[in-house]
Amino acid sequence: MKVDTNKLPWVERPEGYPEVMWRDPKNPIIDRYSIPCSNSIFNSAVVPFEDGFAGVFRCDNRAVQMNIFAGFSKDGINWEIEHEPIVFEAGNTDMIESTYKYDPRVVWIEDRYWITWCNGYKGQPTIGIGYTFDFKKFYQCENAFLPFNRNGVLLPEKINGMYAMLSRPSDSGHTPFGDIYLSYSPDMKFWGNHRLVMRPTPFDISAWQCLKIGAGPAPIRTSEGWLLFYHGVIGTCNGYRYSMGAALLDLEDPSKVLYRTQSYLLAPAEIYELTGDVPGVVFPCTALTDGDRVIVYYGAADTHVCAAYGYIDEIVEFVKHNSYLSKD
Repeated sequence: MKVDTNKLPWVERPEGYPEVMWRDPKNPIIDRYSIPCSNSIFNSAVVPFEDGFAGVFRCDNRAVQMNIFAGFSKDGINWEIEHEPIVFEAGNTDMIESTYKYDPRVVWIEDRYWITWCNGYKGQPTIGIGYTFDFKKFYQCENAFLPFNRNGVLLPEKINGMYAMLSRPSDSGHTPFGDIYLSYSPDMKFWGNHRLVMRPTPFDISAWQCLKIGAGPAPIRTSEGWLLFYHGVIGTCNGYRYSMGAALLDLEDPSKVLYRTQSYLLAPAEIYELTGDVPGVVFPCTALTDGDRVIVYYGAADTHVCAAYGYIDEIVEFVKHNSYLSKD
């Protein structure tokens, strides 16, 4: 999502640093105890709003109940997060039911901010959808899909007049599998035309993403295709390890993968990514752009919110020159 030039949070690449993306030295930018009730704040989504930024944050409380909260910032780094969860009114539905909410994404499409999250429908995970105009009043719509599903990520513009969403069909638990699919809707209520986008890779080709994958932030339109940051997972003797890669999808048909990283862009390495409620997690949820610059907000160790930076042209070239395309 595009940001005014003087608004985008930005840290220059450290001198001599060889990687395509680099971390904010202030990480984690949002601490786990940033509001009185929180056990952890992570996997959250932010957008430009008025003269600053607004966002929807995953805050697990000290009973470890999962819910989403609104927040505001002047600079995109220092945040004031509401102390009570978002309360939704009915949007395109007369039924609002949610036993939990987590891992939100937010994107502006046409005339409003659309929010997607993992929604607990009768205790089972599916994709919740809602919208807001002002981050004060929120409206919940029909769930997009049947359980089980996670990682619902909307494209920031319609494709051939249809809303488009990436998702990862799953099961009721910590899924040991996961492919990215693309679905379409004429009205944000009825979804269909489901298409496979990409699967995990063979272990011997790209092990960091061999178990499951899921879409991260809303894709970014570039001249080379939709730039999609995504997470990939490997199962290790110490549990799941989440890293971040990227792919380029066809602009006209985003179910077609043009290029896909064999090497990761960012993997757990810093203490705040390796230590926390779930060690070894880098989970991207937001990408804000200004020209060639991009900041990616990501959840670290299921505990904090962190930020990383890069140049879109460099990332696109990295994807193209370090590409693995599966033979699905």
